[in-house]
Amino acid sequence: MKLALKRYSHLLVAFLSLLTETTHPAYSQELNARVVINRSQISNTTEAVFEALENAVKAFLNDRQWTGMTYEDFERINCTFSITLKTYSETDNSFTGSIQVQSTRPVYNSNYSTTVFNIQDENFNFNFQQFDQLEFRPEQVDNNLTAMLAYYAYLIIGMDMDTMSPLGGTDVLQSAMDVANNSQNLGYPGWKAFEDSRNRFAIINDYMDGGLEPIRQMNYQYYRMGLDRMAENTDTARTAITTAMELLKTAHTNKTQSLLPQIITDIKRDELVSIYSGKGTKEEKERVYDIVFSINASQSTYWEKIKK
Repeated sequence: MKLALKRYSHLLVAFLSLLTETTHPAYSQELNARVVINRSQISNTTEAVFEALENAVKAFLNDRQWTGMTYEDFERINCTFSITLKTYSETDNSFTGSIQVQSTRPVYNSNYSTTVFNIQDENFNFNFQQFDQLEFRPEQVDNNLTAMLAYYAYLIIGMDMDTMSPLGGTDVLQSAMDVANNSQNLGYPGWKAFEDSRNRFAIINDYMDGGLEPIRQMNYQYYRMGLDRMAENTDTARTAITTAMELLKTAHTNKTQSLLPQIITDIKRDELVSIYSGKGTKEEKERVYDIVFSINASQSTYWEKIKK
């Protein structure tokens, strides 16, 4: 992967044309993260520690350069880290809670942003003091808060890169895998191999599994060849998305115990209904319906709308 690679190659020409009129500052940071902390379940505690936590997390995610690539301001990945705190102990500065992490990607030549990743992590537990400076050393993971944030940062960036070029996020996703491996002995839930089919280790381990590589191929086919071409030719774009769904089916067949295909169909549920309901051929609708129903029958009410 070349360091000079741009995240949105299809927007680069338009961007460069603006340089004759004005100067845009360059950024190395990849994320444009919004951090929301809900502490409604915790009472009788000063606000200062929660404000410090929110500011520290924002700075950690947004001010750090996570890869060797140069991102312009308009290329930064929009994402949200919604943290719900359940308990806080002033004695040992420990927190328990959960986090929902979501990332989106703009669709070319439209005002629409599509969700690439969305996960609810019920084991967001860590220690933090008001004046802590969050630091992260990939080779020596010794802090659960920074480990979790770094893991999701790498995962978001790697998945986003996969939507821009075939298997484009491999190096960054390997960094997420390294964090998961190096966090095994921290003593916190969410990292243990084979402990939970939906925990942090399971998600990145499955995503990097050779048998599930069709999911990564699907991401490029679905977003770059499909959604990004909707404004150009709706029928051609929808055909590409149908092909992407076949790749998802292949991944599901290759590793039926993985929850990744189900998670993906949960994320893309409403979007798929919008793409196919009242549009496309009967054959396309039936193919996609059969795929998503076989992967995620719990959403059958929504899948029925695809066939209409």
